[in-house]
Amino acid sequence: MPIITTDEAAKRLAKTIMQDIWLYNGDKIKEGIRQDAVFENLADELNEGRKLYMSRVAPEIASRTNYFDRMINDFLIKETIMKSRGTLESKIA
Repeated sequence: MPIITTDEAAKRLAKTIMQDIWLYNGDKIKEGIRQDAVFENLADELNEGRKLYMSRVAPEIASRTNYFDRMINDFLIKETIMKSRGTLESKIA
């Protein structure tokens, strides 16, 4: 596989990986939010996604950016919390 050498392509890869994680683990994410343990619940999936991201993105881009971590936050906020519009219970006050 070719190495990703542009910021835009690295952002797209991070988004694609998170879309897959969200698509296949939606219930796990929601339960993690309810229990304030979303990162623990998704540790394996996030580690696997990060590993894939790092294997595909040029080291100089990966070392100076945090696109994958930013995409994790974007998906948790936009795709899960915002779309539930207050219907998702959480231990977080």
